[in-house]
Amino acid sequence: MNDHQHPLQGVLPVLQTPYFESGEIDFDTLEREIEWLLECGSDGIVVAMVSEVLRLSHTENRELAAFVCRVMDRRGPVVLSVGGESTNIARENAVHAEEVGATAMMAIPPVAVGALGDELLKYYEAIAQSTSLPVIVQDASGYVGKPLSIELQAELLQRLGPEKIYFKPEAPPIGQRLSQLRDATDSQARIFEGTGGIALVDSYRRGIVGTMPGSDLIRGVVALYRALQSGDHQRIYQLSLPISAIVAAQHSLDAFLAIEKHLLVRQGVFRNTIVRGPQAYRLDAETIAEVDRLFDLLCDTLENK
Repeated sequence: MNDHQHPLQGVLPVLQTPYFESGEIDFDTLEREIEWLLECGSDGIVVAMVSEVLRLSHTENRELAAFVCRVMDRRGPVVLSVGGESTNIARENAVHAEEVGATAMMAIPPVAVGALGDELLKYYEAIAQSTSLPVIVQDASGYVGKPLSIELQAELLQRLGPEKIYFKPEAPPIGQRLSQLRDATDSQARIFEGTGGIALVDSYRRGIVGTMPGSDLIRGVVALYRALQSGDHQRIYQLSLPISAIVAAQHSLDAFLAIEKHLLVRQGVFRNTIVRGPQAYRLDAETIAEVDRLFDLLCDTLENK
């Protein structure tokens, strides 16, 4: 890592990508989102699946990555998603991430093919060796693809070392698999919770180094993470229950996108809730009403310290 980089730990939200009605990225709103996330206590910023990286063009992904790093201006770590459908694409993405100033890169496996285990080892080794940055292995099988085996992840750590390789496991059962990865690596694996916060309490107690939630619930997740650090059990459950109930409604990638953008508009961060199509999910009035009730409850809890 470069000497200016920050440690990879704490609350690193995955930003949402805002759009104009024309469909182009709204960079002014994106900058407002980043500044707001930092004001709310974020330790850094992540560009990943709920940033709609799979729905952006090659040029847009490059522009988004460079813009986020420029706005962050070394005020915290920036993690950029670099996974691709081929090793060559992923390597090119990784090199670009380092060039624009990322702190780390995160990579999902290819989604169009169920790659063999030895092929995935080569894929992740190639990404890791293409730059000086650490790489976070994202098991995004909650959204796409199939789960990565514990053995594969442990082998990657053994080959690349704990300074170079991190993990964001999302395959169920979350808690048990997290503990299995921890135990298979003699507690060397540095693991981020990646389920939007719904498994944060359990995951924290199993030994994570941080969490990568959505940006919409950042105030609640930051407060919950601090409560976990201080061992304030009453506060932990006052916060985790409404957070978990909201995330429970986010049962797919498009559900995450819809609810997160709704709550970002509600908080005055986004101008609209536009998601790039084709979409697999739309909010209805009753879901919106329940999400709003739960968010009101979370806001009340945050205000009543």
